[in-house]
Amino acid sequence: MDTKSLIIEISTNLFQKKGYLGVGINEILKECNISKGSLYHHFPNGKEQLLIACLHSLNTIIISDMKEIFQQYPTTQLATQTMIEKLADQYDRDGMITGYTFSSIVSEMGSLSEPVRNACALSFQKIQDIYTYKLEEDGFSEQTALSLALMMTATIEGGIMLCLTKNTSEPLRTISKGLPQLLSYE
Repeated sequence: MDTKSLIIEISTNLFQKKGYLGVGINEILKECNISKGSLYHHFPNGKEQLLIACLHSLNTIIISDMKEIFQQYPTTQLATQTMIEKLADQYDRDGMITGYTFSSIVSEMGSLSEPVRNACALSFQKIQDIYTYKLEEDGFSEQTALSLALMMTATIEGGIMLCLTKNTSEPLRTISKGLPQLLSYE
């Protein structure tokens, strides 16, 4: 793995675990085993530029995983339930959900940095686009699919945050049973 990719991978993990404000440059340098010069060579504008690179990397992983799941299942209901169960299983296994949420970063940095807010907004939009496309395949009108996709995004992100604050996967498990029922096309 090249140095830039290593910095992004390690920093993404740190930002997800501790938040942007909870991670200092020195911690990144230590965890990556690099010099300050090496960090600024790859990210001349510093920590915020690194965060945006981490968000883009995280987005690529999330979108790839979601597309794979949503292509495997014939309906939005089944794909959604599978995806949420996967998140709940990850929480039960690891005690956290890394790689699937931007919420903590948005809440921490969204009002402080327009570039970070824009990167997060783009990520959420790509997630909603996957839901919208699948819902339209299920027969929902474009407008209904867009509305449902927004509701799905908000519900799942909220479920992830509840898992983290309640220290249990139960919120996602409950959502995995209830949300698909709202998506039945009649």
